[in-house]
Amino acid sequence: MGKPMAENLIEAGYDLVVYNRTREKAEGLDGATVADTPIEVAEQSGIIITMLPDSPQVEVVLDGEDGLLEGIKEGALIVDMSTISPVVTEELSEKAKEQGASMLDAPVSGGDVGAIEGTLSIMVGGGEEDFKRARPLFEAMGGTVTHVGPVGTGQVVKAANQIVVALTIEAVSEALVLGSKGGVKPEKILDVLGGGLAGNKVMEVKREKLLSHSFDPGFRVELHHKDLGIALAAGREYGVALPVTAVVDQMLETLKMRGRGDQDHSALLTLIEESSGHEIGS
Repeated sequence: MGKPMAENLIEAGYDLVVYNRTREKAEGLDGATVADTPIEVAEQSGIIITMLPDSPQVEVVLDGEDGLLEGIKEGALIVDMSTISPVVTEELSEKAKEQGASMLDAPVSGGDVGAIEGTLSIMVGGGEEDFKRARPLFEAMGGTVTHVGPVGTGQVVKAANQIVVALTIEAVSEALVLGSKGGVKPEKILDVLGGGLAGNKVMEVKREKLLSHSFDPGFRVELHHKDLGIALAAGREYGVALPVTAVVDQMLETLKMRGRGDQDHSALLTLIEESSGHEIGS
């Protein structure tokens, strides 16, 4: 995700100093200066964007040895576009304030295609002035940019997004297996559902993966499982029941245990097929 997002920023005319834990990946960015540590990025940048897998990695890059907060400038802005715990986001924001900097949480939806095409949906938590300052960068990476509230709320909205996406994939999978085992061609099922109230983006974006059983990611099962863990933890924190989310979370766990954690999350279809003794289109 981070590489195409950085490429879109470069194309928009921004000068980038980049750090990646695997240096070779950073060196593949034409037009960017490669740093050896996060602290070097902080020392040379006024706005710093992070895009990492989970809370522990963000904590290390910001607050670990040679982390961003060791070299952060007074008045600098950190924009974390990872999907992590809102609690961790709030804690890191407080640490940034202690260093005279500020922070936005700006997780994204749209997957690798959205990152490449610059059409991501970006949900931003943080101060209004910080949001205005970062908005031109967001517009270089995304098609929908929404300020949703104070620090941490971007992560809350992303958790909500991931619930809807996961449950929709699971529902579409059930519909496809039911219809196919009942004698209807899967592509016809998607055509019909897409024209009515059941229509959704999942059927559009994941259509070919579902029909062809080609589950190259995309967005990996293991990452979506991580995201639902964040959503369930937020539910416990806020006292919100998420019963169906918990079921789909366990389905993603099952895929991981069966060695499919690196497949696209649309591979949820295969669990329904296996439980039903039927592969769609067969």
